[in-house]
Amino acid sequence: MALYGVNRRKFLHIHQTSALDLKISITINQIKLVLCFYATWDDTGSMFGENRPYVIHYYLADGTLEVREVHKPNDGRDPFPVLIKRQRLPKTFVDNKNTFPSCVLEISDQEVLEWYTAKDFAVGKSTTLLGRTFFIYDCDEFTRNFYRDKFGITDFQPVEIKKQSPEEIPQVIPPYNGFGTLEDSLQNCFSLCPKPPRKHVIKMLENDHEVLRYQVALESPNPEDRKRRFILSYSLSDDMISIYEPPVRNSGIIGGKYLRKTRVAKPGSTTENATYYQPSDLTIGATVEVFGHRFVVTDADEYVLNYMESKAERFPAASLQSLREHFRPRQVDKEPANSDIPTLGTSKQELDELTAQVQEELKLHKYLNNKNIQEVFLQCDKDGSGILDKAKFLAICDTLSVPTNACLVHKGMMVPQHLFDPPISDPHLEARFLA
Repeated sequence: MALYGVNRRKFLHIHQTSALDLKISITINQIKLVLCFYATWDDTGSMFGENRPYVIHYYLADGTLEVREVHKPNDGRDPFPVLIKRQRLPKTFVDNKNTFPSCVLEISDQEVLEWYTAKDFAVGKSTTLLGRTFFIYDCDEFTRNFYRDKFGITDFQPVEIKKQSPEEIPQVIPPYNGFGTLEDSLQNCFSLCPKPPRKHVIKMLENDHEVLRYQVALESPNPEDRKRRFILSYSLSDDMISIYEPPVRNSGIIGGKYLRKTRVAKPGSTTENATYYQPSDLTIGATVEVFGHRFVVTDADEYVLNYMESKAERFPAASLQSLREHFRPRQVDKEPANSDIPTLGTSKQELDELTAQVQEELKLHKYLNNKNIQEVFLQCDKDGSGILDKAKFLAICDTLSVPTNACLVHKGMMVPQHLFDPPISDPHLEARFLA
């Protein structure tokens, strides 16, 4: 037994680790060790450039690195995160002759003087990889421990990356080109698919079918155009203006529609602050410029004056005074003509009673055509005064076979025209005929 033990100790094999085995062991231990750096690439100097985030991985096993782009949902970029695939990157090249090609398929160790290593990356510093400069602003916990143990670095304060707010470019509205309305053209500057401008629905319902009519003359250096007269209609529901030229025989000018309904802006109006013509601007003698043509207001309907007086708080006093002075001569001419006409009385009740009696009398004769009777009376009233003398009134009744009650004829001097018709909603259309 003693001899066996001696021989065993004599030939005991002692294993010595070679340098190659030690290198393989270190590589196996480091194969999963990766340094992770968080960096950004500032590309704001180019058109539509921005600060794009990246992650730099440095593999300790073979000294290779890769650069991956950080994608976010709906960032508008293609899902290709790898910017630089895993490889060794040269840091400094050997000075070669000018005949050496600048572009080769593979770079060998003979052309590279120094490769990128772990000591070339640090938080708060920039590094250039294949022509792109990356700024490293932070790293992970394993990378901090590695640099603390390997290089003795303890300063790993993350750098705050301030996102630069994009420069606000003021939106410049182009000048109006004359096509369409200002609102429609302005919508094309706000959206690729423009929407129609909103309408004032309450105003449209309150002023439905409310139209103010004016007579205007064309202001032109041509003598032929100075005699032309137009009817300008202002729609209160949508503030639109239309112009119509009544045809005149043997004038050499074809009348008809001159301007379809549209909103007319005042001279000097811009797309940002558009101002349109209002009823207060259409006074007697005022000039209205419509797309380069100038019109002068010469007359208006009496309804315009009545409407403005009923809503005097909405219009300036000068506009009302202008219309009143224009219609005053007409009112003076009507007063003498109406002063000689005897009235039925100051009581409205007496007139209503006479109206009811005449209508009851006409109901007894159902064969009469009230519409024809009304048309004949309107044709005979050529001056539009609503008054006929007694002889002519009786002659018309005799022609139309309308029986006349002597008691009713002598009872009142004034006979309303609406006795022959159903009640009319518009009181302005009521006319009276002298008995």
